Amino acid sequence: MRQAREVNPFRPFTIHLADGRSLYVPHRDYVSMSPGGRTVIVYQANEVFSIIDLYLVTELTMEEAPKAPGKSGT
Repeated sequence: MRQAREVNPFRPFTIHLADGRSLYVPHRDYVSMSPGGRTVIVYQANEVFSIIDLYLVTELTMEEAPKAPGKSGT
């Protein structure tokens, strides 16, 4: 989780939980980790937040890395 949050350039990701919920993280400012690293707070755009125990995370799904301006995919 810490690696996903700190990667440069940042890549948005989705946290999948054991209870079936998914939490989208569009920017590193939307996720905060406890000093011990076991608890994470994930914020939504409307200031609502979820407190997550990392033992309940089943998967992280990373978005594609953003393309540099002026670069084509061909």
